[in-house]
Amino acid sequence: MAKKNKNITPLYTYDQPKSTISEKFRGIRSNIMFSNANAEITDIIVASEKTAAGKSTIAANIAITYAQAGYKTLLIDGDMRKPTQHYVFDVTNNNGLSNYMLGRAMYQDAVKETFVANLFVLTSGPIPPNPSELIGSEKFKTVYQQLKQEFDFIVIDTPPVTSVTDAQLYAINVANCILVIDSEKNDKNEVKKAKELIEISGAKVIGVVLNKMPKDKSSNYYYYGDDSND
Repeated sequence: MAKKNKNITPLYTYDQPKSTISEKFRGIRSNIMFSNANAEITDIIVASEKTAAGKSTIAANIAITYAQAGYKTLLIDGDMRKPTQHYVFDVTNNNGLSNYMLGRAMYQDAVKETFVANLFVLTSGPIPPNPSELIGSEKFKTVYQQLKQEFDFIVIDTPPVTSVTDAQLYAINVANCILVIDSEKNDKNEVKKAKELIEISGAKVIGVVLNKMPKDKSSNYYYYGDDSND
């Protein structure tokens, strides 16, 4: 089983489970669970409108809260351009999503157990020359449907929405999105554009995490439910 890398992304929900920040993440989990009255939400993409908003930290901590609640959870590093989750969970990235899709890696090699009970990670795998083509292929749809049969909940960490089309392509297969926004460095028009691009792809932005709040606030993370009037 992998060990936590203490020098990478802060995993508050694992290291400080009784902290205020961890409670905020559990609140995010609860909001996701109750955001759809018609059917249980079993997968989400975590996206941002730009780089450095902290989406990978948010994705990892949300995944941990689901695992802590007893859900067999899979965190997919869907960023095959600048992957980070293999560093966060201190696992190898020789085998992962890219070569698993192409049939060049076995399931047991690509999907890795983590130091968190019930949490598994599917790293990006070797960086391919054509990430968008792979994500938009029938092979991804087939692999993803197989993974949905294996896990109770799936979180996909995607590249920034307005930079490349990858997040939109994931959104075709995943109905729900959490959008992460840097509270101090954001462009309202770019945020609106990111939301529109996700929705055009067929997914719904069910909530927003306002990240990197000033230190004088009670917590670094706030959650807002979907508002169709925004």
